Amino acid sequence: METFLYLCTRIREYITNMQPLKQLFQVIYSEEADAFLASQSVKVKAKILYNIMRSSYSNDPELFKKLENTDIWEFRTRFDGKQYRLLAFWDKRNNQNTLVVATHGFIKKTRKTPKSEITHAEQIKDQYFNAK
Repeated sequence: METFLYLCTRIREYITNMQPLKQLFQVIYSEEADAFLASQSVKVKAKILYNIMRSSYSNDPELFKKLENTDIWEFRTRFDGKQYRLLAFWDKRNNQNTLVVATHGFIKKTRKTPKSEITHAEQIKDQYFNAK
């Protein structure tokens, strides 16, 4: 019993002294990204949102990765044998908040991200910055 109480005390001390994790960025969703998420099952949507939340606190390329030769990034989720992707871009114009804007989502069927999906994300990015 003494060992158990000792461990509980040490764990409480460890948790009390932990520094809170710093969120690296906030994510906002375009209408298309919201529609994609709404079209998924509850489990798929929960997994995607969980991975997005995790990626906002850590630099994990398994979850959030820059696509080659573009300013577009992708949130990556694998669930039930399918590859779900939400494409996104950074908005760093406000020095107080770093935003990542999720443009739209799709289920990836090929090894490479289709160029048409990247082009679509770039169009949404252009519309976003032109509207500001």
